[in-house]
Amino acid sequence: MRINHAAVFVEDLERAKNFYKHYFGAKENEKYHNPNTGLETYFLSFDGDVRLEIMKRPDMKENEKTLFQLGYAHLAFSVGSKDKVDKLTSQLERDGYIVLSGPRTTGDGYYESCILDPENNQIEIVE
Repeated sequence: MRINHAAVFVEDLERAKNFYKHYFGAKENEKYHNPNTGLETYFLSFDGDVRLEIMKRPDMKENEKTLFQLGYAHLAFSVGSKDKVDKLTSQLERDGYIVLSGPRTTGDGYYESCILDPENNQIEIVE
């Protein structure tokens, strides 16, 4: 058994899609729209067999986001090396994204940085 995909609701579907395409090499499918519910989605595919569904609906409710709350905590993207973690983190910071931590080696041995995506979802960038 394997996880087929993860999904996240976003406020700005196009901005989220472009973020993951630009920084993480995502490839999107054709946008799906359900006119009855207003749901709009993209499936974003990454190297390997990994997919992220980004979704938007007109009846979504805003929740306060904190870094330490119950539920899903973050998405982690492996970029292949410490140097690539450093470079991507620096690029994201220069482009105005919030770097929460790192790059650093964590207590459990990961070399990572943590940033916030355009929707304030936590993203880990690991080697």
